[in-house]
Amino acid sequence: MRGLLAWLSGAAGGIAVYRWFTRERVAVPELGPDPRAGELRAKLEASKPLVEEQAQVAEEERETPVDQAPDPEERRRQVHERGRSAVDRMRRSGSD
Repeated sequence: MRGLLAWLSGAAGGIAVYRWFTRERVAVPELGPDPRAGELRAKLEASKPLVEEQAQVAEEERETPVDQAPDPEERRRQVHERGRSAVDRMRRSGSD
């Protein structure tokens, strides 16, 4: 049975190789540059200033004005208070 299976596998492989070598080659036509490429490049160049402007506006919106910035000492105090309360919660949960 093994010999028959091996013989059939070899025959199928041989047929596949024969068909691969004798297949008709299809010529790929030469494609020139896409006529729409110039239009797309022009649109891209026209949109670059708009994208840069939008990025700059978004960055300015994220910035906090100096007169509205929180006091560093107040911010430090708040951070320390949150840290102390977290430590207290951990100590209470660890002693249960």
